[in-house]
Amino acid sequence: MPETAAAPSAPFEPRHWLAVAVPAPAHSALAQTLTYAHSAPLPAGTLVRAPLGQREVPGVVWGLADAPDAALAAHVKPLACAFTRLPPLDENWRQLIAFTARYYQRALGEVALAALPPQLRTLDEAQMARRLAKLAKQDAVAQGPATPAARPSPTPQQAAALAQIAQGAGPFLLHGVTGSGKTEVYMRAAEAVLAQDAAAQVLVLAPEINLTPQLQARLAARFAPLLGAGAVVAMHSGLTPAQRLSAWLAAHTQRARIVLGTRMAVLASMPALRLIVVDEEHDPSYKQQEGARYSARDLAVYRARLQGAKVILGSATPSLESWHASRPDGGKYQRLVMPSRVGSGAGAGGASALPLVRRVDMSRQPRGTVIAAPLLQAITERVGRGEQSLILLNRRGWAPVLHCANCGWKSECPHCSAFRVFHRADRSLRCHHCGLAQPVPRACPACGNADITPIGRGTEQLEERLAALLQTARRPDGQPARIARMDADTTRLKGALAQQLAHVHDGSVDVLVGTQMIAKGHDFRRVTLVAALNPDTALFSSDFRAPERLFALLMQAAGRAGRDAAYSQASGQGSEMWVQTEHPAHPLFEALKRHDYPGFAASQLAERQAAGLPPYAHLALLRAESRALPAAIAFLQDAAAALQADPALAHWAAHVTCYPAVPAAMQRLAGMERAQMLLESPRRAALQGLLTGWQAALHALRARHKAVLRWAIDVDPLSF
Repeated sequence: MPETAAAPSAPFEPRHWLAVAVPAPAHSALAQTLTYAHSAPLPAGTLVRAPLGQREVPGVVWGLADAPDAALAAHVKPLACAFTRLPPLDENWRQLIAFTARYYQRALGEVALAALPPQLRTLDEAQMARRLAKLAKQDAVAQGPATPAARPSPTPQQAAALAQIAQGAGPFLLHGVTGSGKTEVYMRAAEAVLAQDAAAQVLVLAPEINLTPQLQARLAARFAPLLGAGAVVAMHSGLTPAQRLSAWLAAHTQRARIVLGTRMAVLASMPALRLIVVDEEHDPSYKQQEGARYSARDLAVYRARLQGAKVILGSATPSLESWHASRPDGGKYQRLVMPSRVGSGAGAGGASALPLVRRVDMSRQPRGTVIAAPLLQAITERVGRGEQSLILLNRRGWAPVLHCANCGWKSECPHCSAFRVFHRADRSLRCHHCGLAQPVPRACPACGNADITPIGRGTEQLEERLAALLQTARRPDGQPARIARMDADTTRLKGALAQQLAHVHDGSVDVLVGTQMIAKGHDFRRVTLVAALNPDTALFSSDFRAPERLFALLMQAAGRAGRDAAYSQASGQGSEMWVQTEHPAHPLFEALKRHDYPGFAASQLAERQAAGLPPYAHLALLRAESRALPAAIAFLQDAAAALQADPALAHWAAHVTCYPAVPAAMQRLAGMERAQMLLESPRRAALQGLLTGWQAALHALRARHKAVLRWAIDVDPLSF
């Protein structure tokens, strides 16, 4: 029987006992539903407000609860209110939430309420009624013209992919090189679904907020004339609470036909969902890193199967897990391939061939070289022709660390196992992990030496150095070259990102310096040259996924170049991708030069199979946080001992390897010491069975280990 929410309350008749999911973290031990009383037998899926301790929280009715005995019944709290005017959350949504909570080892209510807009925590029945009335008024907006604007004819590759999507059940992995027209495939697949079912809904997922405006504009231009101005809505954390609630209500009531969102949107209520698109499916942003650590990509595949929908996973560099799952010999995904760009080799208006990759051996360059002379000359020539260049340096700030040569002091963060980054624009040292910001000291805090110097280079410094190096470069109109920077610092203010993107699109920027945010998904038509500086750190990382991420980043960055033949072929040189590296002969760069993702994937999968790593094994991490590292380690060691001592888990434990507890890669974060323990199994079912059976012991241990502030299980972790 579900646990009861016990506290004195005034009795009322008639009484109906309801099992309600309320927000409670997994480590609180309130992982299941609580029993509440109500005057009516509310249907499952009804949104309610319920008392919990001294608070009143939102909840979801999960069903009827068993009647408590007479002594306990008088102490069961009644619900504060029920949103009966709102359609209940359907069975498919509740099954999705239950699976997410079960698979990722979280509390049911925690997952359920995290999937709902945060403004529901403050609304009462009257306020909800007003929101629904406002939404109904928006339906009165006049429909657009009967037909949308002209659309391009599909290429043979696009037509072939669409035919397979129409005939097959999926899941589909759409492997298309950058510029091959994957977005057009998504939109035509959506058109087909919407034409077949007048009530159908489509969910399109993008990995990051900064990719949604461009994609939303394309979806609205295609579908708003047919379906109405409110048919396409966005759903991500960058919206205001009111906007998020409005979008969620539109999707839940089926007024919104197409929902574009980040990972959170995979759990949105969409009763008539018939198609899910996961764009850039390889991106690690789809994995939640706090709370319920779910993978939106993997949940999209599960949800499609649950609701009888089709799912398309698209990428130029698919994750190795998805690539392996789409193998021709026994894969569970259907692989669709588009190996050429739209209009490749065509005249103006089409796209050019993939960019030529040039490698610069930085070990042969003069010490301290920022931009090699051949690359600088190439950028200068592009500026003179009115073309654009992107310079990728995946490190923001002026310099990663300040250093005192006299005593060895470095700008370490007092709260994290990381250095504070030097930002010269405001003369601050900032930790990019906990957010601590302090003024730059006038002298070394340790020895008083006034000569403290920056080490390394970030986008802020690179922008200034490029401005100096390109002083003599001139645009076709004779004006000096214009350089801009796009990173988390320059796009912090509301509207800044949209403004910067507009400047790039209208040609106001000649050279754009930025972090990985400039490398993903953007359709910069004038860009003909992309350069990656200092990518070598990932080549020798202890993280087995680092090479995969680097290759994806470089391939995605290369894909920003040459998307319009009118620019990339103007000089007869075509587009280029430059890589400045100390290891130009590394196999990763050899594969990049050939744009050979299948070859790179094959070599990486062979290494992982030999090492017993995903996708050939299944992993989970038990994480613990405390003010002192020994306390976190002790909790994990006792958890491992409890695992071995429990005979009920012996069947599963025989197929699971439990490694010793160790400090996390970033041991200290925001003043918390972190440790972790890795569990590995060739069988997913064995790992899941062990984790589920382990929960009771972990809750009991948490009660004994008072110094442990938090613990969590991370299933299918992406970082260690």
